[in-house]
Amino acid sequence: MKQFLFITQVVVAVLLIAVILVQSRGTGFGRSWGSASSFTRRGLERIVFRLTFILSGIFILVSIIQLVI
Repeated sequence: MKQFLFITQVVVAVLLIAVILVQSRGTGFGRSWGSASSFTRRGLERIVFRLTFILSGIFILVSIIQLVI
């Protein structure tokens, strides 16, 4: 069980790092690739933004479970 939690934690951590690195700081995806400026999150940017929170929640949950067990 501990090995499964550890592997899950490592995989989620790598995915979380990748999702954070994909995000552009202070600009949207459109502005970083030369499109028109937009201050609302749309499309892929919204998915990446929400996925960041989901992955961080899973990471925290797995970490707490690993501490308890």
